[in-house]
Amino acid sequence: MELSQRITNITGGGSDGWDVFLKARAMIAAGTPVIELTIGEHDIRTDPEILNAMHRSALAGHTGYAMVPGTDELRDQVAKRIEDRTGVATERENILITPGGQAALFAAHMAICDAGDDAAFIDPYYATYPGTIRGAGARPRRIVTSPQNGFQPTVDELAVGTAGARSLLVNTPNNPTGAVYSAETLGAIADVSKDNDLWLISDEVYDTQVWDGRHVSPRSLTGMKERTLVIGSMSKSHAMTGSRIGWICAPAPVISHLITLATHTTYGVAGFIQDAAAFALSQGPEVEEQVAAPFRRRRALAMEALAAQNVVRAIPADGAMYVMLDIRATGMSGDAFADALLEQEHIAVMPGESFGRAAAGHLRVAMTVDDDTFVDALSRLIAFAKRLA
Repeated sequence: MELSQRITNITGGGSDGWDVFLKARAMIAAGTPVIELTIGEHDIRTDPEILNAMHRSALAGHTGYAMVPGTDELRDQVAKRIEDRTGVATERENILITPGGQAALFAAHMAICDAGDDAAFIDPYYATYPGTIRGAGARPRRIVTSPQNGFQPTVDELAVGTAGARSLLVNTPNNPTGAVYSAETLGAIADVSKDNDLWLISDEVYDTQVWDGRHVSPRSLTGMKERTLVIGSMSKSHAMTGSRIGWICAPAPVISHLITLATHTTYGVAGFIQDAAAFALSQGPEVEEQVAAPFRRRRALAMEALAAQNVVRAIPADGAMYVMLDIRATGMSGDAFADALLEQEHIAVMPGESFGRAAAGHLRVAMTVDDDTFVDALSRLIAFAKRLA
């Protein structure tokens, strides 16, 4: 009796990228204090008013099966948010509510890729991307970018990397690099998608966290609406990570088939959670700005701390809740540096190698602790790197 190759090969036979995070959690469980700068988890909790809305909905009886596509109210709220932010007409029929952005990524690839299709994505990448693609039966194909170009893919990299592929997955603002794709990069993505007849999956879960430049959804570009699936989530914008509430925005015929997939897999999202999400969205963009504000502030603190030395270099962090640090001057890999930092300083960061080949010799530092603790941890990381260099 053997398990399927699809399930046993999700990580491609190697690490899933979470080794340092798991070591840190084991140290904490054993009673060792660790400053965690690993995962994108806010240091604030979900707003009590959102939780009150969830509580009211549950007590009112919205605890049974909810409609699989999502409640009409939430689908309408999500469609309105997307239309307001992008200027692209969006209706309820363009929206499927999912159990978080991760489930949306999997469903999107299931919708557009057949078994054995090549599905391209940008390296560095969020750690689950290759496994998500393998889980959907497709073959992950990396488009390796360069730190010298701020990890933004060039026209040539995109053209070569997508030739013969079925789909392209992009993420701006980007996790792990913090890059916000430029108009030139987005134009190249759109041109390559149309020239190679690609489906485009645009992961936009960090669209409220832009510190420099502006977020542009590829779906809003000429000729892209009918070939783009947008992934969204309440996790980052409203600090609702544990609520597992996200969505796919796509052409109505795609959503129709995705509803069938959801009927045979997740069977929807709890109604009281959807009601809480609808309440949160009804509070307007001011709430999203408040949730994003600490990361904007800490990004400035990080740039100030890093400017005083030249051993640890920052990749321009234009968005998202992370800074990507180049520690190649120490002569160590990101894996080795992160392991040593955890063991000796009890500071946990993610090695760049967790996010692909392009990020080797880098670290991703999550700005997810209070300001004083963050500055202290970053100062100790820099001092640690200086001693090694």
